[in-house]
Amino acid sequence: MLKVGASPVPHGEILKFVKDNLAAKAGLNLEIVEFGDYVQPNVQLDEGQLGANYFQHKPYLDDFNSSKGTKLSFVEPVHLEPLGLYSKKITEAAALAGGATVAVPSDATNLGRALKLLADNGIVKLKDGVGTAATERDITDNPKQLVFKPIEAAQLPRSLEDVDAAVINGNYAIEAGLKPASDALVLEKTEGNPYVNGLVVQAGHEKDANVVKLAELLRSKEVKDFIATKYAGSVIAAE
Repeated sequence: MLKVGASPVPHGEILKFVKDNLAAKAGLNLEIVEFGDYVQPNVQLDEGQLGANYFQHKPYLDDFNSSKGTKLSFVEPVHLEPLGLYSKKITEAAALAGGATVAVPSDATNLGRALKLLADNGIVKLKDGVGTAATERDITDNPKQLVFKPIEAAQLPRSLEDVDAAVINGNYAIEAGLKPASDALVLEKTEGNPYVNGLVVQAGHEKDANVVKLAELLRSKEVKDFIATKYAGSVIAAE
């Protein structure tokens, strides 16, 4: 038995596909526990209540390990959910008005990622070389005087009612009925993207038989085909 913590979409859906179609044949008994936040799946994995989790990218995991003193290990990359800028008030990023409010993820790794997305699309400029570790202090040019409102990642889709635009993680966008590939005003590039989500375990358990089996299934052709068909470019299987 392997108990895996996951965000409901797409992670939980991908795990359910594995459980319903591939696990039995591989001799894997899978239990899926869904979480609505980015903290508890790591806390419960660290405490041994879970055998693995699948909801995060490595920069987030590295930041979590370093700030919380945990020893959790990234096993295999599985998929990418491109981060996007969304709005219910405008239809293109260029239409952002002066002084507009833009909601961004409040956790450090996804905030840096959000600012990089805006910089890559010419909406703001960042200090040279700051990359994905950017904070608001690293903005060197904000021509539209945008006001950034940090909000917990899971609440970002709901914030669209109250702000001019929001930078939303792919899983929460999909969960809220948005289609990143078509609804995002700007979308993260996938090439060379460090934010691939993957399977995570306690350090030292990477080679456990059930972990190895699940990692193989998550990277199988069947799962890649499922991701391509179900999410139509809004979730992309890792190479």
